[in-house]
Amino acid sequence: MKIALAGGTGFIGKHLSRYFLAQNHQVYVLTRKPDSYDTNHNNHKYIGWSVDSSSLLRDKLEGMDVFINLAGESINHGRWTEQQKERIIQTRIQVTDNLMKLFGELNDKPKLFINASAVGYYGSSLNKTFTEKDLSTSDDFLAKTVQKWEKHASIAKNLGIRTVYARFGIVLDKQEGALPKMVLPYKFFVGGKVGTGKQWLSWIYIKDVVNLVNFILHNEEIEGAVNFTTPFPLQMNEFGKTIGEVLGRPHYLPAPSFALKMILGEMSTLVLDGQKVLPNKAQQLGFKFEFPTLRETLTDIYRIK
Repeated sequence: MKIALAGGTGFIGKHLSRYFLAQNHQVYVLTRKPDSYDTNHNNHKYIGWSVDSSSLLRDKLEGMDVFINLAGESINHGRWTEQQKERIIQTRIQVTDNLMKLFGELNDKPKLFINASAVGYYGSSLNKTFTEKDLSTSDDFLAKTVQKWEKHASIAKNLGIRTVYARFGIVLDKQEGALPKMVLPYKFFVGGKVGTGKQWLSWIYIKDVVNLVNFILHNEEIEGAVNFTTPFPLQMNEFGKTIGEVLGRPHYLPAPSFALKMILGEMSTLVLDGQKVLPNKAQQLGFKFEFPTLRETLTDIYRIK
């Protein structure tokens, strides 16, 4: 297959690129700085691109089988000032709108478009369980951001392209993402409950992210929202206790909600609020998680026997 990746130099994009190349697919990574990357792999190309240059890429991107959009300002960089929140929204909308314009101009459109999204779509809850059938009734910042993002990406469906919204939970990896920050206190023997500890954490191991994307590529009946979460989400206190048990560290020193709100401001919602989200669509269509539980995942990450 010929696969294009916007945001392909980021955390998830790098893992997908390596996997696709190992499967002998042709990978085209769209980046603002193509000269920063050097590859001699015949199937691996970096293409210069910015949000206002999509029309210049028609010839290079004709005939792609798959287009995956992972681009957008990280929600973890700095406090959520009004300016930063606007940037988080606009980088996602601008990239998506320009991709929709590009798709409209292509004579040979991609067969599949996967647009990154997030479980923040559902809003937060301590007692509800969310699946792809649930519509968002939340008006918090993350929910509104995801709602707008998916609405702009839905134009691809109107162009006759099979469209999937990959609603990511917290993606776990040893080097990148949230896990290194979550594990760090335990390494110094000061890990413990975050906030009330009752908030749900819907997560997925990066290896299963790659596996699920590959599953979507090869199952043409999959479209619309797909939750990228394990079937076994955990409440934060249980999540932390499991980290401590696997690493042989204590779980005792709490991080109170008021302190986190003072330090992080509105961004504290990422650790103090949560939602229990299940991957019903993937499982109903036959996807099997390689690492469904946190203990299995952490054991693999830290190579514990």
